Amino acid sequence: MKFLSPVMEWHEGNLTGALPYSRMTVPPGNSIVHEDAELFTVDREHFREFTIMCPEFTAVCVHSMLDRARLFTSTSSQDEKMASLGKFSAGLAHELNNPASAAARSAARLAEQMTEAEDAARTLAGITMNAGQLAVLDEVRAMCHLVPPSFLDSPLDRADRVDALAEWLDDHGGDIDQATPLAETAVTVEALERMAGVMSGECLEDALRWLSSCCAVRQASTEFVESTRRISELVASVKGFTYMGRASVPEPVNVARGLSDTARIVGSKARDKSVTLKLDLEPDMPPARAFGSELNQIWINLIENALDAVPYGGEITVQARREFDSIVVRVIDNGHGIPSDIKDRIFDPFFTTKPVGEGTGMGLDIVRRLVFQQRGEIDVASEPGRTEFRVALPVAGPTTGQYQIPPAPST
Repeated sequence: MKFLSPVMEWHEGNLTGALPYSRMTVPPGNSIVHEDAELFTVDREHFREFTIMCPEFTAVCVHSMLDRARLFTSTSSQDEKMASLGKFSAGLAHELNNPASAAARSAARLAEQMTEAEDAARTLAGITMNAGQLAVLDEVRAMCHLVPPSFLDSPLDRADRVDALAEWLDDHGGDIDQATPLAETAVTVEALERMAGVMSGECLEDALRWLSSCCAVRQASTEFVESTRRISELVASVKGFTYMGRASVPEPVNVARGLSDTARIVGSKARDKSVTLKLDLEPDMPPARAFGSELNQIWINLIENALDAVPYGGEITVQARREFDSIVVRVIDNGHGIPSDIKDRIFDPFFTTKPVGEGTGMGLDIVRRLVFQQRGEIDVASEPGRTEFRVALPVAGPTTGQYQIPPAPST
């Protein structure tokens, strides 16, 4: 089912359609009449005569066009913001779901492993150990707090460690299931051999059970902390992306931070399409004086468009550099490119190459207007296999804490 969204309403005495000095060539939408009405129409060929003979009519027409443009711009901007919010919410829900699910799994596993660790500790406490045995046990337990060297951290290396530890445990009366938590730490077969050199029988079995349960508890708690850290970072990215609680006035904006937050927000869509999203940001770039939330709306529109343009497994690079008195951001993709016959129209309102229902045709028009509001510039270069959108923003002024924006061009 298709839903129509009303853009404007006309009542008795209103003017509509193409007016004198209007550049309208085709109707931007459909008009629906809800009540019986009488319309007085004037053919376009009579416009010139009207404007000469009746200047008052010309003034009315111009005022109507200004009001119409103002209302239409406000409505289209709001619609595009709502569409962006929908995409943003979907991406955020996807991004939050993964660490939230991981945190829930880790919490459940932590509760199970704590019970096992308590039982193992109670059993071990009933065994009398000498100083030498305790020293070796403490030495191996300390290795549970460490991760394996980075050069032994590939999936294949971890599998080899599990196999080696499982084989040793099987030979010494241990449980081969204990190999997995031990293999995720720096514990080695050589360390277990030192334990076997001073322990045997039930003493060794109980020590191994306690040791593996300690490793499992630490791993579950580490995974839980990592998952909640990712959630916290996403929440911080959302706040940075939307500029929640910030004044609605231009202020110094960290462009690199905005690009990083945006990339994190759209990360799920990139992964779903197996797209490599690279950030190439110059360190220590000066801030731009801008509306932060509007600047991030520019980035998410450009990156979302690039994600739609690239094929499965494609590549997008986001670069940011200071070039003379500008901060230049480039969004580059290896998609099919923009055909030369439509390149000059991509910033036009309502122009879209996407199927019906998948694009409003307002995204790049909104982007261009937002860039101009920041006193910046935007252009595009495209060929098959490479499309680059370039946004230039004014950099900071003198080191007085104030940030200067060049004056708007005269009209």
